[in-house]
Order: sequence, then C-alpha cells, then structure tokens
Amino acid sequence: MAIAIFPDRRASSHAENARTILEARYLRKDDAGRVIETPEGMFRRVAHEVAKADIPFDGAESAQRSEGDFFESMRKLEFLPNSPTLMNAGRDRQQLSACFVVPVEDSLDSIFDAVKHTALIHQSGGGTGFSFSRLRPKGELVRSTRGEASGPVSFMHVFDAATEAVRQGGARRGANMGILRIDHPDILEFIASKAGSNSLRNFNISVAVTDAFMDAVARGLDYPLIHPVTGEPAGHLDAGNVFRSLCMIAWKCGDPGVLFLDAINRDNPTPWLGSFESTNPCGEQPLLPYESCNLGSINLSKMVVEGRGGATLDYRRLAQTVCMAVHFLDNVVDVNHYPVTEIESITTGNRKIGLGLMGWADALLDLKIAYGSEEAVALAGTVMGFIQRTAHRASSELARKRGPFPNQAHGEDAGTPRRNATVTTVAPAGTISLIAGCSSGIEPVFALSLTRSNILDGQQLHEIHPRLQQDLKAIGCWDQAAVEEISTTGSIQRLPGLPEDLKLRYRTAMEIAPEWHVRMQAAFQRHCDNAVSKTVNLPSTATPTDVEAVYLLAHRLGCKGITVYRDRSRAEQVLNVGCVACM
Repeated sequence: MAIAIFPDRRASSHAENARTILEARYLRKDDAGRVIETPEGMFRRVAHEVAKADIPFDGAESAQRSEGDFFESMRKLEFLPNSPTLMNAGRDRQQLSACFVVPVEDSLDSIFDAVKHTALIHQSGGGTGFSFSRLRPKGELVRSTRGEASGPVSFMHVFDAATEAVRQGGARRGANMGILRIDHPDILEFIASKAGSNSLRNFNISVAVTDAFMDAVARGLDYPLIHPVTGEPAGHLDAGNVFRSLCMIAWKCGDPGVLFLDAINRDNPTPWLGSFESTNPCGEQPLLPYESCNLGSINLSKMVVEGRGGATLDYRRLAQTVCMAVHFLDNVVDVNHYPVTEIESITTGNRKIGLGLMGWADALLDLKIAYGSEEAVALAGTVMGFIQRTAHRASSELARKRGPFPNQAHGEDAGTPRRNATVTTVAPAGTISLIAGCSSGIEPVFALSLTRSNILDGQQLHEIHPRLQQDLKAIGCWDQAAVEEISTTGSIQRLPGLPEDLKLRYRTAMEIAPEWHVRMQAAFQRHCDNAVSKTVNLPSTATPTDVEAVYLLAHRLGCKGITVYRDRSRAEQVLNVGCVACM
C-alpha cells in the first residue's frame, strides 16, 4: 500500500516502518483482518469526528472548515494527536485519551474496583497511573480478618497480571505507572521491586520524593516514615542510604525513576479539588484521581524553513499550528467516550489538554545546532515559551467563545479564564513520531542506526538516520566503509575525515553528557503546564554515582521528575544501537 503523505526526503526504512505500524495498529480492517483504510482515510476519519464538537457552538459550516484544517495538519504530519485518538475516533469505541490516573484506597473493594477500571481503560487504548501510597504496609494487622496486610508491592503484581491479560484496544498491551511516596514504610521493598528479571513487566515505577527528603539527603540526616492510614510516625531511615539504594537499582535496571512531588503540586491548577499523587505511565502528565487527559504533539522539524541566511524556525507557522492544535485537543474532550463515569466527571470539569512537540533533535540538525550546547538549551526555552504563551492565548480565546473549564469557577484565585485547566505537556510521542518520521519528543537521536524491538509484539524495525545520509553524501563521505561503521556502531565519531562541527551535531544520546540531557529537560519544563517526559540515556560504562548526579541536578533545576536508562542494563530493551539489516 503506497503512503503518499510521507515526504520524499524520508529514507525508505522510515517510510516502511511507518507503513508497518499503521497497518498493524491504526488503520481500519474488515472482519477478515484485511486493511481497508489508507493513512489519508485515517486522518480524514479523525478530523471529521473531532470537528463535530464545533457544531453546537459555531454551526456545521464552521465544523467543515475545522475539519479541513485538522486534516491538512495531520496529512502534512505537522501535528498528530495521541494514539487512541488516531485509532478510535469515528469508530465504535471512541475513547480518545491516552492518560489516566486511577485511585487506590486502602480497602479490597477499592483495590479491585481499580483493577476493573484499569482493565476497561486498557481495553480502550489508555495507559494508567496509580499511587499505592495509601495502602497499609506489609505485615500490618488487618482487624476485619485478623490476618496480615500484604502491602503495596504485592497488589502491584495483581494489577500487572490483569494488564498482561488485557490488550489495549486489540492493538497494544497496557502500560502502567506505579508510584510510592518516599516516606511509606515499604519504600525499600518498592525500590527493589523491579530488580528481578521480568518482574512487574507492565509497570514503570517512580518514587515520589519530597523537598524535605532531598534536603535530608543533602544534609546527611535521617527522615521519618509515615503510616499511610494513621498519619503517625512509623520509624526513620537514613536519607542518604535510601537515595543511594534508589540510584543503585535504577543503575541496574532503569527503574525506579523519581517524581518530585512538591514541584508537581506547586503547579497544580486546581488545588481546591485535591493534590497530585500520580502521573500517567511516562510521567509527563500529573492527574487527579480518575482524571484523564488527551495529548498531541507538533512536529517541530516541519517548522524549519530555508532562507537566504540559512535555516530558521517559522514562528508564524508554528503559532498557527499551536492554535489549531489547542482547538483540536479541546474538541476531543467533547467528542470523547469515557470508560468510567467518574472519569467523565472530573475530566470534563477540568478539560485538561497536553500540547507538546516532537522532532526537536531533527529541527536542531536542520538548524545546524548541536543538542549538547548552550545554543540548543537557550533555543529550547525560547521555543517552548512561545508555544506556552500562544497555547494559553488560544485557550483563553476558546474560553471567551465557549466558556472556561467548569471547575475554574470554584477556585479562590481563578485568574484569567481559560477553556482548559492545563494546556501544555511534553510527551515522549514514541509511536506517533515513527508515523511522522521524526525524532521522538525532545530526545536526542538515540543512534544513527538502530533496531526497535517490542513495538509490534516482538517484530523488529530497522532504520538508519535519513538526514545523516544526506549530509555525508553532500561532503562526499557516504561510502561502503561509512555504511558499515554506522550500521555496526550507530555512530560517526570514529569515521575519519569528517568535519568536527558535523560530528558534534551528530552526537547520539549516549555520546551527549548527562548534564545536557537534564538541562534540556529543565529548559522545556520552565515553560510547561504539566511535565516533560525525558530519559537520560547513559552508556553501559556509567556508574551509580552518575545516576545520583542526574537525579540531584534534576531536582536542583526544577524538573518535575526524571528517568535514567543505562544501556544493556536489561536483558531486553526497546532500542538497540546498530542495524545489520541496514547494511
């Protein structure tokens, strides 16, 4: 099946991978499993369905214009919504959100209600986050049964098993985020819960750390554990020892990440409704209990234009795309079908949306700016600040026409009326970036040739970076020796005769110092309502001390969370450097 929407400059491996993913997950099929929809048809289906929300406010003619705008932006791969919207809009299920948080209270009824709700969400294509911090610790006496509580980690295995049994929308397995507060008595068991092979394989886990804990780490002090039911002190631990244990296990297996709980709640737009305890599976979307959010990403590489002085960002075009995307995502709230009544209530009350970007590394390559540089970090703040201001104005304009989000009226200091309680989120945009043929989220290029595993139930996807091929051909350095080196190592740093500025620009994720990863995330976070998904990729030679430094710097720079992954620290990983199939 030809995919005419993809631009000519994309390498064939990228186009083929996009085609494979679309056919497997996104495009409509008949009862025999045959694909009966083109990518253009998918975008038309989504645009038509989402534009329907205009009709009650502006009439059918306005909805038709919006449909055309939505379709063109998706067709040109300038903007894509999260996967459930592409999969489900205009189809029977019609569940269009990616991010959910399900509360888990300290009772069997609540726990197994949460398991049921999770199964429904996963079936509809969403991912779920949970805080297990309210569950009593392991070994605690349960008065009603005279038995002992099994603790948060044991119940996480129940959720993990349920996830294993349910396919998301028949297309992908569910994803979970499990969170426990640093002051929970079972925190050491939680920190080590993914250290075993294949343990909790459907979970990411993060420790919710407080500013008080981080202060205790810095000062070499003990900190108190708190009983989650009584609120009473339940012992003390050495903060430094716990922090080093957390970093050591993250070094070993990539989990746990850390969630900076106080930073997240300082930006809570509706504190009168409750505090944040959890996020979605990738950590970028803090949500209240039962709240959901739909996300979308602008392909920043499409905003680069060539001029007489070289490549620049087209801010006028970016502004138009931001306004269109805010309109699109706000409409999704109205046409969405919610899997649980409680989710519909809080979601439509706050109308949260999360607009972010992808293609950041590709845009930097086009602009001839090295990812690990002061220039790139400064540009990140400029670009995200522009997106944030433009998106807020667009949400305020929608509020003027359609009314603010309902729960804004209940706040003591509601501020400027907005249609949406939050507007911006920087998501990983993993699969949709493959469709768009651009780098994911704000990540640097992982490798110049790579193999993707576990994207389609074990099928491997191979690719070599298309811009690199063009740049090496332009200077006469694209030959068989270059192909073999890049395909084997995923890098150009050992290729002879290359200009140093080119090698600097093409440094890959593990060739960029960890400090630059964290500084880049912090630059985007300063202009983001919600949070930023970012993985600090470390080489296999990194040490636990390197992980400690990353977590400390992320807290100091105001990030809302941070994740590290050391290459080869798991027997199976999604991205692997090198691509023999590309040779």
